[in-house]
Amino acid sequence: MRQFVLLGHEVPTEPEFSLDDLAGGAGRLDALCRSITASFVTSHGIREDVRTHLVVQDELTITFDGSELRRLNPDERSTAALVRKAIAHRDEAIGALPAEPSPGIEVYRRGFEETLETVATEGTVVQLHEDGEAMVDVGGLEDPVFVLSDHQDFTDDEERVLEGVVDQRLRLGPELLHADQAITVAHHYLDTAGYEQF
Repeated sequence: MRQFVLLGHEVPTEPEFSLDDLAGGAGRLDALCRSITASFVTSHGIREDVRTHLVVQDELTITFDGSELRRLNPDERSTAALVRKAIAHRDEAIGALPAEPSPGIEVYRRGFEETLETVATEGTVVQLHEDGEAMVDVGGLEDPVFVLSDHQDFTDDEERVLEGVVDQRLRLGPELLHADQAITVAHHYLDTAGYEQF
């Protein structure tokens, strides 16, 4: 299983945002949708062994599960529509029980720390960071959980949470990448067993 935790610092917590203004009026949801898509979509299918968790303003977590996910298309607008639908069902999430607005999507009333603590029990937590160890110098990652921020840096509070659960800080290469690009490179690294099997 591969997992990705994406932080959306400015994504609206209410569904009244336009799908025609994802970059401005929806808190750079365009970039986050590219990351969600990159985590799942292959040329002719969906990666079934992936879960992606979008943390919205440290209040909600929308979890996408590739083994059950339906109607995820490779464009920002349709992915944003799935996010908006999930946010519209937030009131159905009660306590630890999620709302399930569509197949493969669950909405939890929990923020970054609780989400990270939950997924930390399921694999190796990896913070992708420019000051991390080179990924090519690291051995196999057991059920990696990659943690990425949106267009903003991690806050001091988020860094504090990360310090308590991160197993490794890794960098993918010499250049800083957008989150969706980093996800693609991470997948490629894992798909090829560290660039050794093609």
